[in-house]
Amino acid sequence: MNLFKKKAQTPPEEIDLSAIDRESKYKIFSPKGEKILTVVLTVFALFQLYASISNKVPLQILRYTHLGFAICLAFLIYPATKNADRRKLPWYDIALSATFFCVVAYFIINYKPLQFRAGAYTKLDVIMAGLGVAMVLLACLRVVGPPIVIIASCFFVYGLVGAYLPSFLHHRGFSLQRVITHLFITTNGIIGNPLGVCSTFIFLFILFGAVLEKTGIGQFFIDLANSLAGWAAGGPAKVAVLSSALQGTVSGSSVSNTVSTGSFTIPLMKSLGYSPEFAGAVEAAASTGGQIMPPVMGSAAFLISESCDVPYRELMLIAVVPASLYFIGIWISVHLEAKRLGLKGTPRDQLPKLWPLVSAKGHLLLPLVAIIYLMLAGYTITRAALIGCVVCIIAPYLRKGTHVPFVKIFSALPQAGRSVISVATACSTAGIIIGMVTLTGLGQRIGAGIFDLVGNSVFLALVCAMFTSLVLGMGVSTTSNYLITSTIAAPILIKAGVPLLAAHMFCFYFGIVADITPPVALAAYAGSAIAKGNAFKTGVNATKLAIAAFLIPYMFALNPKMIMIGGTFVDAAPMIVTAIIGLVGIGAGFIGYMNGPINSIFRIVSLAGGLCLVIPGTMTDIIGIALIALVFVVTKITNKNKVSA
Repeated sequence: MNLFKKKAQTPPEEIDLSAIDRESKYKIFSPKGEKILTVVLTVFALFQLYASISNKVPLQILRYTHLGFAICLAFLIYPATKNADRRKLPWYDIALSATFFCVVAYFIINYKPLQFRAGAYTKLDVIMAGLGVAMVLLACLRVVGPPIVIIASCFFVYGLVGAYLPSFLHHRGFSLQRVITHLFITTNGIIGNPLGVCSTFIFLFILFGAVLEKTGIGQFFIDLANSLAGWAAGGPAKVAVLSSALQGTVSGSSVSNTVSTGSFTIPLMKSLGYSPEFAGAVEAAASTGGQIMPPVMGSAAFLISESCDVPYRELMLIAVVPASLYFIGIWISVHLEAKRLGLKGTPRDQLPKLWPLVSAKGHLLLPLVAIIYLMLAGYTITRAALIGCVVCIIAPYLRKGTHVPFVKIFSALPQAGRSVISVATACSTAGIIIGMVTLTGLGQRIGAGIFDLVGNSVFLALVCAMFTSLVLGMGVSTTSNYLITSTIAAPILIKAGVPLLAAHMFCFYFGIVADITPPVALAAYAGSAIAKGNAFKTGVNATKLAIAAFLIPYMFALNPKMIMIGGTFVDAAPMIVTAIIGLVGIGAGFIGYMNGPINSIFRIVSLAGGLCLVIPGTMTDIIGIALIALVFVVTKITNKNKVSA
């Protein structure tokens, strides 16, 4: 039976992400093979639903089963190498999948005896654990790519050779048997908290997002953004920002968000005169911001909540401030660029009308409203996600005009099963990193080592953590991003006196910005692929547009009250206002426009004013506002004189 197509074909209306996003590089199955795969993925999703609803599956069995499905499917769905024939299923992929199935089955069957003989494992236990660790790394290499696998492998080796290393890297060293059993058998390694969060909260929200897509709410987000802002100066670009912010509330990937909304917004931007590089950059920058937008934050919100021991509803309220500032910063830059280029919006008669749209389809927002309300009301994350999925299924049938075939909604199950594979492989591999950090105490050692270099300077510690996070975040998924940056870079800031949550969010935000920062800027590359522009220039433009992302973390790290750590919203409000003014100054300086074109000297003045507002303090705020006001008045007068002349 041939399970693969004879010829790989991509429909002209679809965008092939496999060249720029490893997680989209699937094997191409024949209709018969696709049906078999769909059944397996559906079983995977149904098991996860049963475990979440019943709450009767033991922790180890749930995590091992989740891991087993993910890794076995990874070997079958993803090709071994970048250039491998995606139309074939090699015998070794089947063998790898079957072998890992046996490994997981062994640990599921023996999970109780293994608990009793902890520390006195048999030779077979050790062999099976070794196979498990090796195959998790191999699967992650296929699905996510080399960066996280190389990092995890270095940590693995570090656990073995620490006794031979100098300075703060030195530790007593551990045997191979101790390392692999710690990583695969205990809940401090591969089946640790990251995989636990993936097998519960993350899966349910991936399913929630898949159901939203099948019900047409994603398109409704775009239509709603068009009706609100499509007519304004640079309307399509503002639509890209709005729709990406809305999509980002449930999206788990910068790249997929860029493509899903960008396939509509980027051609519109180009049609109004935006360069391909700028059009692609707007969408990439906005879509990347979706990964820091509550309530899901690219699946990382649950991990942050768990790691920092912060109630989820409280985290959402805290995270909404920097996320909103990020999108406000992009909106300001887009508006100023549109004014500078004299770009108009889309004619109103070509856009959806707001009230008719809300009247006809406004009920499609009920699932999102419901899930946010439930989380704020104190429901567990699992319960809120399950109820949200139910509301998703019901919502389209509240109005005749939004009915969708039930079979289409049911197809969200295999889609969620497929989507969670990349997150599960990343979480399990990140478990190796975290497992070795806990075993060796490396997190504290790195923090102490770098702290010795930067001394008591919080600013230098922030700069070190920024560059560390940017490098570690290159080319990895959102979930991996947080797990890596919070483990390696955050201790630097905590040691310097930055509060735990602020330190974790600082490192996570800079890790996310790596998606639009050259040379590895996957979201920017996706945007350039749609816009047919230069990838590197798109990345540079995206970085300029998202300059807020480079400044906001410094604001809340230097003054945590801005995100209500050690303070209230009343304390944060003045800082938020001055931050917005600062973003106007920085945006004007980079774009070269305020009330009119700005010369080089006043661009520097505007940038300086914006940067002054980043630094906490009344005096710096006064100086910053004065400098930006000066530029505003000068450009207003100059532009008025030009018009009158």
